[in-house]
Amino acid sequence: MINFLSYTCIGIGIVFWFWGTSHLVSNRSVLFKLHGLSVADTLGSMMIIVGLLLKIPSEWPLLILGIISLAIWNTMLGYVLAYCSIEEEKHE
Repeated sequence: MINFLSYTCIGIGIVFWFWGTSHLVSNRSVLFKLHGLSVADTLGSMMIIVGLLLKIPSEWPLLILGIISLAIWNTMLGYVLAYCSIEEEKHE
């Protein structure tokens, strides 16, 4: 049962990755595309780590650290990229 839950979480994470990537081909603004991609990648990566946590519970400290790092890093990276794209639009 744990294997099934683990692979389900990993599968959902991969679906989130592809779903976020699909936003890149839309006709929306760059910031909308970036937001969709960053949110989907963060959630997908976290789901994959949760799947690994179910599969390898002995490595929980590193996997929890990975989840926290993803949440902080991807949030900050999204803000930095959004700020840079706004600055670039002002100079054009």
